[in-house]
Amino acid sequence: MDTHTGADTDTHTDALRRRWAATAAAAGADQDPAPYADRLLAAWAEPQRRYHTTTHLADVLARVDVLAGHAADPTAVELAAWFHDAVYRPDRSENEERSAALAERALPELGVDSARTAEVARLVRLTVTHDPAPGDTNGEALCDADLAVLAGDPDAYAAYATAVRAEYAFVPDEAFRTGRAAVLRQLLGLPRLYRTPHGAAHWEAPARRNLAAELATLTP
Repeated sequence: MDTHTGADTDTHTDALRRRWAATAAAAGADQDPAPYADRLLAAWAEPQRRYHTTTHLADVLARVDVLAGHAADPTAVELAAWFHDAVYRPDRSENEERSAALAERALPELGVDSARTAEVARLVRLTVTHDPAPGDTNGEALCDADLAVLAGDPDAYAAYATAVRAEYAFVPDEAFRTGRAAVLRQLLGLPRLYRTPHGAAHWEAPARRNLAAELATLTP
């Protein structure tokens, strides 16, 4: 949930703009990055978002920093974080594909080379399943950064769950409980939620506790 208001919002947005400019430069961009920041930040601030907001973007980027040493191309992972939910409609199933296609259009315009553009798009598409292949260190870093929210303290996790419900406010309560419970069971059934050494050591256990606790509230 985006909790920034007034001056805090300006500071938050300015920090993201600076981050985008630095990432674009590291990626070899030869065009002014500012218009791309404007469009991306506008997308991340669309009114239908309650969880998938600029706060989520900033949180994922912060986790990417923690995991950067694990990734083969941290810059590609950062760019993928920027694009991974750039297109988001809670009533649609093709958000990741449309977000990847946006990256494939925007990054070459910005001056990013074709190989890195292709890697960014691949990583964005990987967030459909959060199931990177063994040895896919870029994918492991991005997916772990995206799922790190599951390992928050109980209050932070509760705020996350509330924001997810708000995004799906158009879904009746019983249908939401059934669908959400299925998602939680699927996550709990995975052999590992996190693939990086840091994620496994620091996030796996609290995430499983949070998921189990939420599931208990949704089922008799």
